[in-house]
Amino acid sequence: MISETLVKAFVKDSENTNDESVRNRYGFLAGAVGIASNLVLFIVKFSIGFLSGSVAVTADAFNNFTDMASSIITIAGFKLAGMPADEEHPFGHGRLEYISALVVAFMVMFVGAQFTKTSVERIMNPSPIEFQTIPFVLLLLSIAVKLWLSVFNKYIGNKIDSSALKAVAMDALGDVFTSSCVVISFLAARFTDLPIDGYVGVAVSLAILYAGFSLVKETINPLLGEAPDPEIVSKITENLMKYEIITGVHDLIIHNYGVGRCIASVHAEVPADIDVMDIHEVIDDAEKEISEKMNIHLVIHMDPICLKDEELNEARAEIEDIISAREELKSIHDLRIVGKGERKNLVFDVVVDPAMVSHKEDDNIKKWIDSEMKKRHGKYNCIIVIDRDYSGNQ
Repeated sequence: MISETLVKAFVKDSENTNDESVRNRYGFLAGAVGIASNLVLFIVKFSIGFLSGSVAVTADAFNNFTDMASSIITIAGFKLAGMPADEEHPFGHGRLEYISALVVAFMVMFVGAQFTKTSVERIMNPSPIEFQTIPFVLLLLSIAVKLWLSVFNKYIGNKIDSSALKAVAMDALGDVFTSSCVVISFLAARFTDLPIDGYVGVAVSLAILYAGFSLVKETINPLLGEAPDPEIVSKITENLMKYEIITGVHDLIIHNYGVGRCIASVHAEVPADIDVMDIHEVIDDAEKEISEKMNIHLVIHMDPICLKDEELNEARAEIEDIISAREELKSIHDLRIVGKGERKNLVFDVVVDPAMVSHKEDDNIKKWIDSEMKKRHGKYNCIIVIDRDYSGNQ
């Protein structure tokens, strides 16, 4: 396979993708291949468009030109993202890779907008296109090149988990579609005098705009703070639950500072009757072992839970039964009883589905749970904290 051959030839220690220098070499290789391929395609298509007078071919040529520029920006993004942490950026510069991809996305959209205008003008003021066999064959070859570029970038993007390169792969695949449309218009010129070129040019331009919009959405989400990958959430939870003294986890928060730069914090429930030094030792081991295994920085807060208190267990069962009646209420944690005698406080957190519950509804939920609990046990006063699952693991 050509992709694997190129990787073996130009990426030293290619299997060690967790190494930042190896990952950067992958990015530079993808960028260099993209620059070379798109430069050739731009020259070929621009020449064809100029000789044939086809605005659709010219639009497709400049799409390749922006792809070449995007490869340059991608290389710069990898270089800048690989800079070490400093005083102002203690978690490194990994998000610059997302910013470089965002710049590329806006470039794609700009080109799409420009050629939409040009194509509409061609429809309003049509001019003949002369069909030529050699340019037509060269366009077919360009489709084959773009298809391979898509496969190549997807291969490397998956190899190093790069959203930027995966987006470039999708963009290249979109170019296969747009170039195919150009070929159709070029062929149709032999059989009709209608301004097919302009109409196909509009279709190509709109496809470019859509690709640009998709790239913006793809790259802006991690910058805005999207929910973490459910697989990562699941793996962290599963690894924590392998430790015998950890009985439950909650409040998992994951921050993404670029690929390979995830910082996570979580609360781990542990039995309250175990010596605190023994618990601390297990928690320290868990932080170190899971961080190394998953290539993240994990911080664990331990929450002591009374597992043998009969009154507490009965209260927990009652509360869980109450919240089970409402779909938006997911679970409870950090339950404790404060006070003595006939009047006691039940203090706990309720996890809600953020997609179903706004902050304005928090007080109503607290009052409803407290009211339902008082119907069953008048001696309890519920002091509730509304908690939201920021892991997206609903």
